[in-house]
Amino acid sequence: MTSHPSSPSPRRAAARRAATRCASYAAALSLGLALTAAGLTGCSTAPRTPGAAGAGPTPSASAPAVPGVDSRERLSVDGGTREYLMHRPAAEGGGPRPLLIAFHGRGADAAQLREQSGLDKGAEARGMLLVYPEALGKAWGAGSAPSPQRPDPDADVRFTEALVGELVRTGRADAHRVYVAGFSNGGSMALRMAAQRPDLVAGAVSVSGELPTGAAAVKPTGPVPVLTVYGAEDPVRPLAGLPSPGPAAPGEEPVTPTMSARAGSEAFAAAAGAGAPVEEGRPGYDSTTWPPGPAGAKVQLLVMHGAGHTWPGSAMAPPEGFGSVSNALDASTALLDFLTAQKR
Repeated sequence: MTSHPSSPSPRRAAARRAATRCASYAAALSLGLALTAAGLTGCSTAPRTPGAAGAGPTPSASAPAVPGVDSRERLSVDGGTREYLMHRPAAEGGGPRPLLIAFHGRGADAAQLREQSGLDKGAEARGMLLVYPEALGKAWGAGSAPSPQRPDPDADVRFTEALVGELVRTGRADAHRVYVAGFSNGGSMALRMAAQRPDLVAGAVSVSGELPTGAAAVKPTGPVPVLTVYGAEDPVRPLAGLPSPGPAAPGEEPVTPTMSARAGSEAFAAAAGAGAPVEEGRPGYDSTTWPPGPAGAKVQLLVMHGAGHTWPGSAMAPPEGFGSVSNALDASTALLDFLTAQKR
């Protein structure tokens, strides 16, 4: 593990201070989200017997804000039980649906990403099946290296594979339209799935998350359309990358080092055989697009002016020290438009 320099730059010191707020943010937010989670996901304080793969859903305790069917479901993986929230469109029929798996950030949970992103509404309008999986210990194994807290760095990859397999097997998801997205550590997890499972994923989007590097490096292995949305002034995971492990509380898993958002996009473009980048300035953000190569996989990077470690267009206020939310773009609409144009 590479250590931090003894005299960090002001930007790097700010990144450390902001990153350490993640845990306290999640704790403070949990009280505010507790009722929301109970209402939207059907959580219960009563103990439940772990279900087998494909076990029936626990229905929502109250009417969801978006038409459709919301549930908390369980899946048996690697001898244990994993949970996820699922939103199914109100309209029935039509066969297997496009599937979007959305990974929450470090220190957060599925209910928080649901509230932060507002993805349900857009997915409903597009007839998509939307799943928010829960991480173990509120963090995803986005990097390939083991740690004392995560001795098996591939567990979350297998969980995602099993989740896709179950939803395809039961006829709810279309195997040719499986997409992944995420925020922060969840965005890095989405990129890992795209990099290592191009035969499974038809498209991926990362918001404020970068491709792991160093000892935990993840390298793209095939063509996958990838969109990265990033804040130019991100103080937690800087646009230029986090070259050494980030700060963590005693006993917690270190924050995975990452390459720059640009370098990650270039890696996916190279794996896809994409064309030379096309730069374009737009109101409030800069766009770089690597046109599709022979495999038809486009790669795009959107850098939001003045934005921090946030979800553009979100109505949820970020914690102190995370920077500003850009309203120049609605990240949820952008990612859904990008993904639904893709098919494996």
